Order: sequence, then C-alpha cells, then structure tokens
Amino acid sequence: MLRDDIIEYSLDAHHSEEEGKKKRREIWKVTLILSIITVVEVAIGIFYPKHIAGDAWVYIKYGYIILTVIKAAYIVMVFMHLGDERRNFKMMVLVPYLIFILYLVFHLLNEGVSVANLWNEFNV
Repeated sequence: MLRDDIIEYSLDAHHSEEEGKKKRREIWKVTLILSIITVVEVAIGIFYPKHIAGDAWVYIKYGYIILTVIKAAYIVMVFMHLGDERRNFKMMVLVPYLIFILYLVFHLLNEGVSVANLWNEFNV
C-alpha cells in the first residue's frame, strides 16, 4: 500500500552552493572555537602544577568556570539556534540559568570556606 501522508523533506531542499559553503564555514568556525577553548582547558590542567599555593590556583579555577560557561553558552547559541532569536527571548532563557549558576557559585565559595575552617579546627 502506498502512503501519501509521508513527505520526503530531503528531496525538497532548494539550497544553492553558496548557502552550503556558508553553512560549512560556520560549522568549521564553531568546531574551531570549541576546540581551542577545550585545548586551553586541557593544557592548563596538564601542564600547570597542582601543588602551587596561593592565588594562582584560585584564578585557574575561576578561569575553568568562565571557559566552561562560555562553551556552554556558545553551544546553546549555535546548536540550539538560540542565537537566531530576538534579544528578549534570549534573555528570558539565559538569565534564569545565569542566576542559578551564580547562586551555585556563591554557595560553593561560601560553604567551601566554612567546611575548610571546620576541618582546620578539628585537625589542630
């Protein structure tokens, strides 16, 4: 039995070669940006000594958080097509996540200090 309710969308593509080149260039650009950020994160994790005391390791941790948020936002903007939407819709989607991330970072920093102080008190 032949079905007439199935539409074959792949046969209905009317893209020109210029549009295809533009899309491929955009895909390579996204791949390159995400790869560079990942290589920077991995290189810092491999080559920077973990036993360094002081503020350097704290800045590296903040750097990881920032790079991870940038990667996540870029993935959402490109692969979930949020970058093509209007500014108000972008803010409506992204601002609650940003507030939640800041909330988690606040608790991580605040409670982490409290736990470290408790640990130091018991080891005296």
